[in-house]
Amino acid sequence: MLATPLVLWLAPLAADPLSAHSVETILIKGRQLDLLGQSISASEGIVGSAEIAARPLSRTGEILEFIPGMIVTQHSGSGKSNQYFLRGFNLDHGTDFANYVDGMPVNMRSHGHGQGYTDLNFIIPELVSQIDYQKGSYHANSGDFAAAGSARFGLQNTTANELALTLGDHQYQRLLAKGTVNTTSGALILATELHGYDGPWRDLKEDQQKINLLGRYTQQIGLAQFAVTVMAYDNSWRSADQVPLRAIESQLIDRFGSLDTQLGGESSRYSISASWFSDAWRGNAYLVRSELALWSNFTYFLNDPLNGDQFEQSDQRHLYGGELSYHWHQQLADLEVEHLLGVQSRIDDIDELGLYATLNRTRLSTVRTDQIMQRSAAIFQQSSIALSESLTAHLGLRYDWMTARVDSDMPVNSGRSSDGVLSLKAGLNYQLSENWLSYLNIGQGFHSNDARGTTTRREPSSNALIDPVDFLVASEGAEIGLRYFDYSALSYSVALWYLEMDSELLYVGDEGTNEPSRASRRYGIEASLYYWLSQKWSLDTELAMTRSRFTTDEEGEGNYIDGALPLVLSMGATYQANSNWQLSLRLRHFGKRTLDSFNEMRSASSTVVNGRVQYQLDRWQFSAELFNLLNSRASDIEYFYSSRLPGETAEGIADKHLHPMTPRSLRLSLSYRF
Repeated sequence: MLATPLVLWLAPLAADPLSAHSVETILIKGRQLDLLGQSISASEGIVGSAEIAARPLSRTGEILEFIPGMIVTQHSGSGKSNQYFLRGFNLDHGTDFANYVDGMPVNMRSHGHGQGYTDLNFIIPELVSQIDYQKGSYHANSGDFAAAGSARFGLQNTTANELALTLGDHQYQRLLAKGTVNTTSGALILATELHGYDGPWRDLKEDQQKINLLGRYTQQIGLAQFAVTVMAYDNSWRSADQVPLRAIESQLIDRFGSLDTQLGGESSRYSISASWFSDAWRGNAYLVRSELALWSNFTYFLNDPLNGDQFEQSDQRHLYGGELSYHWHQQLADLEVEHLLGVQSRIDDIDELGLYATLNRTRLSTVRTDQIMQRSAAIFQQSSIALSESLTAHLGLRYDWMTARVDSDMPVNSGRSSDGVLSLKAGLNYQLSENWLSYLNIGQGFHSNDARGTTTRREPSSNALIDPVDFLVASEGAEIGLRYFDYSALSYSVALWYLEMDSELLYVGDEGTNEPSRASRRYGIEASLYYWLSQKWSLDTELAMTRSRFTTDEEGEGNYIDGALPLVLSMGATYQANSNWQLSLRLRHFGKRTLDSFNEMRSASSTVVNGRVQYQLDRWQFSAELFNLLNSRASDIEYFYSSRLPGETAEGIADKHLHPMTPRSLRLSLSYRF
C-alpha cells in the first residue's frame, strides 16, 4: 500500500487507540516515529506526549516551542495570548500560523486585539496526545492563517488517574486532577486545572486566576471512532505591559516596574466539539463561545495628556463550523494513487467588537464598536501518486470563499465584502536510500484581513478618508529538503525555503494590534537533529536562520520588516537514569531583531536555560523545574515606537519598549496516580 502524507489524516487512530476496558497511558515519542514516506516535506513532524511530559514549560503557550524554530514570548499578563515567532515572522498573536485543537480552529478572525488572535491557555498540556505540525503552505487541508505553517493538537482518549499540585516562586500555584471512567461501551475523561500566579512585578500582583475544565467521551463503533468533548476556560489577570527603556534608565521604575497598574484582562472560552472517523470518512463539528476584555496602555500620555492612553478592547463571539473529508485509494494503470477530498465551513458571529478609551478600566469614550457576521467555506483535494518505488508526487488544490457583513457605529464604515482565493500545491519525494528521503515542495496560501478593514472608509478617531484593504491576501512559497531517520540512533532534517506575501500583517506596537503593510519576501534554512546516544541519553539541536525584507518601496520607510527574527537556536539534553529518575536541560537562543524598517534599532539577543528533574516512586512522582537557570536579564519582547511620560514634550519620545524575562524561578510538583 502507498505510504503517503495522508497517514496524518488517520493519525488519531494510530496515536491514541481507544480501549473501553482498560486505562492505559500511551507515551508517544514523536521524534522517534519514522516519517519517511509519511510526510510530504522535510519541515513537518510529530511531537509526542512523552516529549511534552518531559520538557519544562513555564506557560501553556510554550507548548508550541516543540516546533523547531518557533519562539513563544509574552509582552503582557499571563492570561493573554502569547507572542509567536517563526520563519522570520513576528506572528504577533498568530497572524500567519494556524492552530487547531480537536479539530477546532483557535485563530480568531477580525478579533478585537489582532487578526488571527491565538490564545492557547485553554489547553491542559497533560491531555495532549500529540502535535502534528507543518511549515509552509503545502497541505491542502490548511487554509486561512497557515502561510507560515500550522499545528494540530490531538487530545487523549484515555488518561491516567492523577492528582498533582505545583507550587513555585511568585505565588505560582497549580492543581491538576484528571482521570478516566470506563463504561461498557466507551471511556470518559474528566479533568480540571486550577492556576494562580502573581508574577515578579514590584508594584502590582498579576493575581491570575485560571480554571480549565474538560470532559471527553470516546467510543469505538465497529471500525469507526466517535468522540465528543466539552471544554470550559475562564481567566482573569492584571498585567505590566511593555515599558519604555528610558523609564528604567532614569530609575523612574525598575525592570519589573509598571507605569499603569490598572491593566489586565478577563477571558473565557466554552466549547463543545464532536468527531467521527473510519477508514474512509472523517468529520468534525464544533461550537465555541469566546469572550475577551483587555485593558492596555502602550503610549501612556501621548494621545491624552490628561487621562492617559489606557484603552479597552472587547471581543464577544460565537464560532461554529466543521469539516467532512473522504479518503480512498485508486489504481491508475501501474500507478497507485491515494486521494483526500474534503469540505470545511466556519462562521464567526461577533456580537461585540469594541475599542474604548478608559481610565482605571472605566470607559470614557467609544472609539469604535462593530458587529460582524463572517462566513467562510472551502473545498480541498490532495492526491499522492507513486510514480515508482522511490518517487512519489503530491498534488493539492484548495478553494476558499469568505464573506462578511460589518455593522459599525459609524454607518459610513458599515458594509459587505467578499472574496475568494484558489491555492495550488505540489511536491515530489524521492527515496535516496533506506534512511534518506529528499523533498521538493511548492505551494500557495493566504491569510484573511480584519473584515472591518475591508469596509472602513473613514478612520474613526480622525474622520480622515482611508482606502479599504483586500479581504484575502495570497502567498506562495517553496522548499527543498532532506530527512534522515534511524530509529535506534538518529533523526535529522534540513530544509531551504522561501515565502512571498502580497501584503504583510505588521504588528503596531503603540496600538497593540496589527495592520496590513507592504509585500514581503523571506527565505532561510532550518535544521533539526535528534540523537539517542543510548536508552538513557538523548540530545536535540534545532537551528533556523532567516532573511526577511519588504519587496516594495514606501516613501520615508526602509525595507527591513519590523520585528523579523533572523536566528533561532534550541538545544536540549534528556537523561533517564532508570525508571525512577529523569533529567531535562534546555537552552533557547534568539538573535537580535530589527525594530524599525531601516534596521537602525535592534533588540538585544536573548538566551535562557531551563531545567527539570523528576523522580518516580511507585504511584508518587516528584519534580522540580528551574526556569531561567542563569538568571538572564534579557527581555521577553522589545519594540520601538513613540510614547510620552509626564513632563515630556507633546510629540513624545521614540524609544525601545520592553517586557522583561521572568527572573530565575523554582517550581516544585508532587503528583499521585491511582
